[in-house]
Amino acid sequence: MMTTLSQRRFSIGLAAASIFAFLGTIKATTQQPDTAAVIQQVDAAVKARVDNIVGYTATEHYSVYRSKDEIHPVAEMTVRTAYRRDTGKSYTILSQTGSEIIQRLVLGTILNNEKQLSQPGIQEGAWITSANYEMNLKPGGTQSLDGRNCLVLALTPRRKTPYLIEGTLWVDAKDGSIVQVQGTAPKSSSIFTGPTQLIRQYMNVGGYPQATHVRAVSNSFMFGQTIVKIDYQDYQVQLRPAT
Repeated sequence: MMTTLSQRRFSIGLAAASIFAFLGTIKATTQQPDTAAVIQQVDAAVKARVDNIVGYTATEHYSVYRSKDEIHPVAEMTVRTAYRRDTGKSYTILSQTGSEIIQRLVLGTILNNEKQLSQPGIQEGAWITSANYEMNLKPGGTQSLDGRNCLVLALTPRRKTPYLIEGTLWVDAKDGSIVQVQGTAPKSSSIFTGPTQLIRQYMNVGGYPQATHVRAVSNSFMFGQTIVKIDYQDYQVQLRPAT
């Protein structure tokens, strides 16, 4: 009788231990998403955006600050940007104030680089995809950002170029779309500036992420520390017709 009771207690204890172990496995799985699956989701989100956005227009406001003064810009520029998937970006300057040297050497360089980068055959090299980056989930893997549940990945460029960023990527946990990217370009895009540290934020426009704000910091022998802020507004997005 005692043997049977002991066996039952042992069986019950073993079953309970198995249940707790199973629940622990579920919890661990929930807390640590599969990295490969997340990367596939990010790649799919980027592809969906590229395939479905035919073009867009937006108003971009650029402000340049020197040293640690982020209140009084030394130069400002507002442009209307038009993007077409088959031709890239074009800019119409709406207004500009402040230092003409900064306008030409800093803001002019930024616009020229963005125009070149948007060209078909070139822009693919700057996409945030596994073709251009090694991606790994950071410890913990999740974070709330602007009210959105995000997955957090470390980004390592597969090659040195001013158009890629070494740093951190936040993507929406639901669909892998980009929410924020922060880091440093491993190579400078201009002889007038050093490598740029930046943070770029996105929001959903027409079903796909578009940049809303950029803050970029660089240092150079000519200008010292330079901070560029870009605000994007008035998006008009043209999508591919549904088939």
